[in-house]
Amino acid sequence: MYRDTAAPAADQPIQPIAQSHRKVILATSLGTAFEWYDFYLYGTLAPILAKQFFSNLAPATALVFALLAFAVGFVVRPLGALVFGRMGDLVGRKYTLLITILVMGLSTSVVAIVPSLAEIGMAAPVILIALRLMQGLALGGEYGCAVVYVAEHAPPDRRGAYTGWIQTTASLGLLLSVLVVMGTRAVLGEAEFADWGWRLPFLLSLVLLVGSIYVRMHLDESPVFTRMRAMGKLSRAPLTEAFARWGNLKVVLVALLGLTGGQAVVWYTGQFYAQFFLVETLKVQASTVSGLVALSLAIGAPFCLFFGMLSDRIGRKPIILTGFLLAALTYFPVFHALTHAANPELAAAQAASAVVVVADPRECTFQFNPLAVARFTSSCDLVKQTLAQAAVHHRNQVAASGAIAQVRVGDITVEAFSGQGLSRAEIRRHTIAFEDALGRALVQAGYPAQANMERFNTPVVLALLVYLALLVAMVYGPLAALLVEMFPTRIRYTSMSLPYHIGNGWFGGLLPVIAFATVAQTGNMYNGLWYPVLVAGMTCVFCMVFVRDTKNGDIYAED
Repeated sequence: MYRDTAAPAADQPIQPIAQSHRKVILATSLGTAFEWYDFYLYGTLAPILAKQFFSNLAPATALVFALLAFAVGFVVRPLGALVFGRMGDLVGRKYTLLITILVMGLSTSVVAIVPSLAEIGMAAPVILIALRLMQGLALGGEYGCAVVYVAEHAPPDRRGAYTGWIQTTASLGLLLSVLVVMGTRAVLGEAEFADWGWRLPFLLSLVLLVGSIYVRMHLDESPVFTRMRAMGKLSRAPLTEAFARWGNLKVVLVALLGLTGGQAVVWYTGQFYAQFFLVETLKVQASTVSGLVALSLAIGAPFCLFFGMLSDRIGRKPIILTGFLLAALTYFPVFHALTHAANPELAAAQAASAVVVVADPRECTFQFNPLAVARFTSSCDLVKQTLAQAAVHHRNQVAASGAIAQVRVGDITVEAFSGQGLSRAEIRRHTIAFEDALGRALVQAGYPAQANMERFNTPVVLALLVYLALLVAMVYGPLAALLVEMFPTRIRYTSMSLPYHIGNGWFGGLLPVIAFATVAQTGNMYNGLWYPVLVAGMTCVFCMVFVRDTKNGDIYAED
């Protein structure tokens, strides 16, 4: 049963409950890590889910749609922040923690039993996306509640260290998803895993759900919330107070534009886009990448705690600013170095063999499609989508108006096709034929179909992945304490959750879609990095000017 902490007297300062600190941190962190595991499991298995639920599309297009379905969970997170943030400020933190993990655990485990597209048709991807929406709603409520709950138990001079434990959970949840997938693959073999074994990691969520509910049912309510309730100081309209009053709305905007927007792109570039880049762009074996990503996460995750502790000494802002600045300045050289270390033959082919797309520029569109409703059927769009998927640099040459696009690889010319007026099945058939012809031309020009693992430089790739993980820790480790300290108690959960999840759900969650569209449009596989570089740079400037350091600030204030 739930147990409420006795409310302190109104005129007494709140004293942290020392004997329950370990229980609070452990129970909250474990539950949050399991929620992150549930949420990121989809991203870890995106290539397999593409084949299971979008098999009616060409392989490159199917992966794009799988990534778009992945992005849906991010887009809806702000709505979850509003729904559960209001609940947490009205009813309490501990009840909300229980509800969010229940929704997340059930929606994830159900994925294990959803039939594939081949079995039930279009209902399969519709169900998958609906479950992804539920995951996004749950995570939109979970993070803010966990951070507020731990911070409201922490001593003022150790708030960064205590919330640093929560900050490690995102990386630990991703690490857990990678390890479970790797282990299941190793036990079943690739064929069995791709056929049905991919469902087992989702089924594991039921076990994690039972354990998380058990530990959270034994938590006490936040002492800060208990005091506010005893004094009758709780907000009756958290949404109105948080977002309809300029004084607080101004702080919300500062948190979004000066902190969470940049933090989101740094996090997803370092811990998701790097993995996607290695597997899909550089054609490195997925098992090798999973192992290196898991190791880099294991090394980097504890640094969230380290930088949280360091922020208790020197302040939150200097550490976060340094992370933003390093990200903006070093992403391009780091990803170039990844190419030379992971697939040097691809780097050599790109330098030696010119690829030219000859197309009518009026047919070439920017393929940004976050809702997966647009269809790109012009010959130029189909060519650019295929080249982006194959990580082929190219330059553009103007063709006559209405001409069908061509790809020139050295002395070889590959004719594309127009998908306008064709059915999906016909587009798929023509696309596969085009990809086969283009693939043969690229092989003749020296482009490797897969990375040569004998020339794969493991130490350098691992070092670069660890560096990216350290940038994540710098901007993420102190962030929770800073966000908590920015807002008053009565609307803290609602106020901090929305900018966090807009930043991470929209700025971060749309990163793969925007990056792919940029690469397809420009023909340069590195140009997808312009998005995180520009956002991190913008956030760095905004943080420097408008964010004030809040180390040791009073989080017990009533308003």
